[in-house]
Amino acid sequence: MKEKSKRQTDPALVQARREQVLSAAADCFRRKGYHGAGMAEISKTAGMSAGHIYNYFASKEAIIESIIEQDMEKLFSIFQEYEDQPGDLVTILLDGLDYAVEHHTDVNQGALDLEMFAEAARNDKVAEQLRKSDCYAREKMRNLLLSERSLIKDLSATELESRIEVMFAMINGITIRKTLNPHVDKAMLLLALRPAMRVLLIPF
Repeated sequence: MKEKSKRQTDPALVQARREQVLSAAADCFRRKGYHGAGMAEISKTAGMSAGHIYNYFASKEAIIESIIEQDMEKLFSIFQEYEDQPGDLVTILLDGLDYAVEHHTDVNQGALDLEMFAEAARNDKVAEQLRKSDCYAREKMRNLLLSERSLIKDLSATELESRIEVMFAMINGITIRKTLNPHVDKAMLLLALRPAMRVLLIPF
């Protein structure tokens, strides 16, 4: 009995089970949409009972919130790398476009992102989570662009925010472009994106 209790409360096991559910749910959301993927479908894909899933997530909404939280953790890691990496900030951010474009041209990731955006249009809680994530990303970028290494640290607050919004619009828009034009690829996008982004990272 004690051994069973230990297995159930082992943090590593709990985390592994949560990851298993999140991966299965993401797959279901991509294939069938948020509303089309019920807990029965998610449990089947995850290979565990719906009752077992409820030990880790209170609802389907809690699952999608956790998926968004995972994305926030990835963002934290990426921006932390930017902050810790020595050297020219413009070069560091332009080099980071490789990962950003690869992420946003990934068909599976794009399908999941679009599904979450669609759910946000009708679900205030999901919308709040996505806006929180976006706010966090903009704050981290703002901090980088106000640092001593930035060439545009002396811009007015309004102009700095304007540039950040355009940067994010270009990156986030890649998902839609990939959906509408499946033939677009990373190399093609980077050809124009790098010089366009460079313009926003230096004084006009």
